[in-house]
Amino acid sequence: MNIFTELGRFLLMITGMFSKPENMKMYWKEFMHQCVEIGIRSLGIVVIISVFMGAVSALQTAYQLVSPLIPLSTIAQIVRDTVILEFSPTLVCIVLAGVVGSKIAGELGNMRVSEQIDALEIMGINTRTYLVLPKILAALLTIPMLVIISAVLGIVGGKLAAVATGIVSASQFDKGLFQYFKPYNVFFALAKSYTFAFIISSISSFYGYYVNGGALEIGRASTKSVVVSCVLILLADYVLSAILL
Repeated sequence: MNIFTELGRFLLMITGMFSKPENMKMYWKEFMHQCVEIGIRSLGIVVIISVFMGAVSALQTAYQLVSPLIPLSTIAQIVRDTVILEFSPTLVCIVLAGVVGSKIAGELGNMRVSEQIDALEIMGINTRTYLVLPKILAALLTIPMLVIISAVLGIVGGKLAAVATGIVSASQFDKGLFQYFKPYNVFFALAKSYTFAFIISSISSFYGYYVNGGALEIGRASTKSVVVSCVLILLADYVLSAILL
């Protein structure tokens, strides 16, 4: 019954977001603030993960391709498709679930415990629209951009590692990079990134918005939001792969 109760509260929170803004300028300011918090402040960790992710993928692919019948340009193809299809959208979003999700849950939980949300509601402000909706919209805008940046940096990291270690030449890597490329893979990666962005932002907002207690409950809500988001990301990853591929 607890699962159905939480699901019902989650749906009520989502449907309660869609109301006419009381002050459009105030809502726009909050939306831009969340874009900075979710997108720009997460850029550093995304860059580091992506470069090393692509580099490790290139080295491990070269380690397994031992047959002389397989051209070395195949390494670039495998790195490209692995980064675009799985590494960038899934691994980056799992990291963002911990970085962004815990922050959202902690911020809303602190506002709930300190009765700031109650004060806003007394003033006649729809707190779901003002506090939750900008976070979800900002995540839907910035996280797919981070995934695109991650895919580019992952491929660049793979090329740098492969060329620096002498596995392939730059011309061989570039040749394999453009061979048998399917633009549909980019669409698939974006579909996953939008789905994961909604999961991260909505689940974290839900657990933070409905915190009941003190500082200990805020910590538990942040931890639970990260765990649930990661599980749902992996589940959605499988479902999307089964449907779209």
